[in-house]
Amino acid sequence: MIHMETGGSPAVAMKNTTLAPKSIIIQKFGNKANFEVEEVQPAENGCPGLAISQKGPCLYRCILQLPGIAVMSETFKKKKDAEQSAAEMAIEKLGIQISTNRPTLQEAWDKLVDRVTDLFSNEFLSSLHPLSGHFRAVLQREGDLCGLIPVPVMAICDSKLSNLCKSINPKVESNPFLVVPLIMTAAARSSGVVASSEGQLWIRRQNPYPPEIMESSVSQISGSPRSTFIEVIRIPCSLEKTVEPVTLDVSSTGYYMDVIARKLGLIDASSVLVSRAVGKASSETRVYFAAHQSYFLDTSSDPLNVKEALHFEGSLNAMASYLGGQDIYGDAILASIGYKWNSKDLFYEDVSLQLYYRMLISKIPSGLYKLSREAVLTAELPSAFTTRANWRGSFPREILCMFCRQHRLSEPVFSIVSTPLKGLSESPKSHTKLQGKDSTEEEIEHATGGAIATGASESAESAVAYQCEVKIVSKCQDWIIECFPKNSFKKQNDSIQNTSLKVLSWLNVYFRDIDMPLEKLNSTANILNIRICHENFFKEFASCRSIHNVYHSETQGVKFLEPNSMSMLNTMPGQGVFSLNIEGPDSGVCPSNGSLLFISYSVSLVTEDEHMKEILESSDEFEFEIGVGAVIPHLEAVVTRLSVGQSACFKTDLAPKEFILAAAVDSARNFSLLSSESCCLEYSITLLRVTEPLEDRMEQALFSPPLSKQRVEYAVQHIRESHATTLVDFGCGSGSLLDALLNHSTSLEKIVGIDISTKSLSRAAKVIEHMEEDQAYLFGDVALSSFLPKILIVSTPNYEYNVILQKANLPSQEDDPDDKTQSQSCKFRNHDHKFEWTREQFKCWATELAAKHNYSVEFSGVGGSADLEPGFASQIAVFRRMSLPQGEDHPKDVDSADHCNVIWEWNRLTSSS
Repeated sequence: MIHMETGGSPAVAMKNTTLAPKSIIIQKFGNKANFEVEEVQPAENGCPGLAISQKGPCLYRCILQLPGIAVMSETFKKKKDAEQSAAEMAIEKLGIQISTNRPTLQEAWDKLVDRVTDLFSNEFLSSLHPLSGHFRAVLQREGDLCGLIPVPVMAICDSKLSNLCKSINPKVESNPFLVVPLIMTAAARSSGVVASSEGQLWIRRQNPYPPEIMESSVSQISGSPRSTFIEVIRIPCSLEKTVEPVTLDVSSTGYYMDVIARKLGLIDASSVLVSRAVGKASSETRVYFAAHQSYFLDTSSDPLNVKEALHFEGSLNAMASYLGGQDIYGDAILASIGYKWNSKDLFYEDVSLQLYYRMLISKIPSGLYKLSREAVLTAELPSAFTTRANWRGSFPREILCMFCRQHRLSEPVFSIVSTPLKGLSESPKSHTKLQGKDSTEEEIEHATGGAIATGASESAESAVAYQCEVKIVSKCQDWIIECFPKNSFKKQNDSIQNTSLKVLSWLNVYFRDIDMPLEKLNSTANILNIRICHENFFKEFASCRSIHNVYHSETQGVKFLEPNSMSMLNTMPGQGVFSLNIEGPDSGVCPSNGSLLFISYSVSLVTEDEHMKEILESSDEFEFEIGVGAVIPHLEAVVTRLSVGQSACFKTDLAPKEFILAAAVDSARNFSLLSSESCCLEYSITLLRVTEPLEDRMEQALFSPPLSKQRVEYAVQHIRESHATTLVDFGCGSGSLLDALLNHSTSLEKIVGIDISTKSLSRAAKVIEHMEEDQAYLFGDVALSSFLPKILIVSTPNYEYNVILQKANLPSQEDDPDDKTQSQSCKFRNHDHKFEWTREQFKCWATELAAKHNYSVEFSGVGGSADLEPGFASQIAVFRRMSLPQGEDHPKDVDSADHCNVIWEWNRLTSSS
């Protein structure tokens, strides 16, 4: 067994790691270090017989200029590797000693004071740095505010300040606002270079900048000042008030922080606190709010002892805190504005209501997936990862990593367990770890399903089964969630993606019902092989519990069918679908479980009388896999009834407000529409084309007519021979078999479709191989003992026939049939199949079942021949009741409501009328 772990380097409150070579050089030489990367012309690969020479990959080398020396690196595929190599060479040439010890508290304070002092140097003012943009902007202020730098912006713009503050007080990691008193104290210790004021959150340079520095660094505005209008969002403290867009009027001679302060009812920027970046680390989207009085401290006091005093007595802004990932109090402004590394100009982007709601739904796994597909009202996080080729949108691992970043957790750590398969490898189990940045890039790529860096052959990879464990921990490395499913996979990537999807699915369950009882929370986790540390989990997601439920139920206000009716034109029972209208001729090309579907669609917000209608979302071509929940259940329930070329229009109840406004471009207009209780969503879809699932493509290549039609004809033959008047289809799914039966003339007067749940209806039609194997045994007992049918027909794939369908070899007969980790050269025909029986296994199951319940059983099949190996492609068992138990002339009275739901029913009398 090979054990590998991948993941980002853990971020902890108190770092005790060695800086990268480039960081060491920059720390020592600052802007005197000049890294120049140049592209090296790749060598040509002269291949005999080719008229065109083949270029190799792009290569780079770095020339590092330092005072007194210059070094040149070797060539690398990546620029950053060339830079690190050059820095490493310089460190060795200069004899720089690298210390791995964490600085003492006094050393950290000295470095913090030095850094604050350096920031007010002449050189820094003219440099390209996010913080230097603020320095230049405040120097254009007039009067007493000229040159005053708000302390809160210093830490968010300068990572060195932030890291030094973490070294002094590790709690800065969880409460970044604790840097304020630390920087204020460092300014007071700067020996007169920097001045501060008690009761104000600003510091400034003690002596004015030289005129020539001011002239060269601070741009002079000629003519009248220009105004820039920037759209931002006001987030009220009260959840009962409405989030609204507001506009900032930023003058070319003003300071944008002052404009935000006035929107918050403050005099100037010295009383404004700024959150960490919302979303990506490189983003300038932040939350701004008023500082509490507890921040205006006496700088002579010990800043390490004031952390408990920094506690707000005002009202917590739950929504802003949820977005910002830290406690925010009072009304707040969400804005995307600031200075960047590559320009001295002010950067800004409008923040619309749509963007705000997209940020909101990106905090949950389902929202992240919807956004990755640009289909907020249509897509849904799939319940299964079948194949990489069939998946659309961001992969589960990517989504899990994004989720952890959104909630400021460490990167998830994936552990790969590789087990040699019996008969294919005799090597003993071994243990290897790949952890964080200590792992080579090739090893991590190997652990995530990429190329194998160790030189192992392709046949060696097929000789093992892979399992994946994932751990989610906080920034302080406290474990929160871990998942280690029992499933094994032939590919490493499949194991990683499936385990990631289990965690995401469980998190979705939590966000749907954020106040679920602890017992239910544990129960859902156990089903997915997930363990949680309750204390750490609720600590990290505390802000989630204080806001309204973001992810509401999507199937409210369901309208049901009248009994004994098949009027499916107006409504679909249990699916929240009504006013359904299907147009176009039936082409006969229909979707089935595992198919890839291509649809065009639009979603509109309409009033009940259709007086007003607003398109929210549309796509000319949207692709998804049927049967894995890749779209909302309403749409999947409808599209399974269509054939290629047909269109459908239907209405559903409203999705959660957050999703509707995340999809709507004109959010203000749709806000007013949503205030009407008569609103609903209207979907218009057209089925463009269908790519058959692998199982169907294999069968159609060998059988004419396809096996699915042969199974229907087989059932019709037995119905006619038995003169049956009533038929029950167990596990009818979408009712495809029942629909097909209606095209044949039979003696049937009543047809009933039964499935284990209405949700499975929107997935796919089941036969017993879609159950777990122990459930298949239970199904046989329930069907024959409770329903007592005169005839029971069971069809299931013959696993032995897969050798023909897939042109592969069957496993050795010596292989352990109970060992589910062993590699199957012949795959199951459908990803959803939990097992497939050989002829002997099927015969054994059916014979024992028939004897137990007083039935006879005959064996047959379709596709192939019983006289030729390997038999029929689909094997069939026909059970016939020999006699009822004494005293029983009708089926036992079973409470069908507890066991199954009738979701499809047809009656000849009611349908003909």
